[in-house]
Amino acid sequence: MSIKYIATSKLPTPWGVFDMHGFEEIATGKEHVALTFGQLDPTQAMLGRIHSECLTGDALFSLRCDCGFQLQAAMQSIAEKGQGFLLYLRQEGRGIGLLNKIRAYELQDAGANTVEANERLGFEADMRKYDMILPMLKQIGVEKVNLMTNNPRKVMAMQNAGIEVSERIPLQVGKNRYNESYLKTKSTELGHMMSEYHFNNE
Repeated sequence: MSIKYIATSKLPTPWGVFDMHGFEEIATGKEHVALTFGQLDPTQAMLGRIHSECLTGDALFSLRCDCGFQLQAAMQSIAEKGQGFLLYLRQEGRGIGLLNKIRAYELQDAGANTVEANERLGFEADMRKYDMILPMLKQIGVEKVNLMTNNPRKVMAMQNAGIEVSERIPLQVGKNRYNESYLKTKSTELGHMMSEYHFNNE
């Protein structure tokens, strides 16, 4: 994938001041962001997360998923650590887009799970791509990662890009009565690594 770096600015947040680095996919015009905190050291494993855009969870406070909770927990952990990064990728709805995500939600309201809904709309369960992460990480100076994720595909994406994943750090937050079934589907059908502790505790 051909992606170009655009600019860097400061991003004050409730957890501290991040640097925000903008990137653009040349072929599609799609925009992605890398957030960094502190001084990154390419010789050390940096605490980080790959986060795919979720307008409903990240910005509209939806309880149907755990995305917004994971985004906030990751940013807080990076700030508390004093250094780290977050790649914010514009891949709404596991890659199907916002309006199709709403269509999928309509099917879920009628009883389908998150995987069934995507498939009934003619999509794969997860359409996301991760070939933009290597140039983004090169730009911000990251070669080794302690990756905050429950998703084995993200670990594999890092490894396939030639980025060393020194440790996978579970990010099990945000479970509630509206998303418990969604989380179980991610675990049983998408292979997300979530413990029984997450399901059995509010």
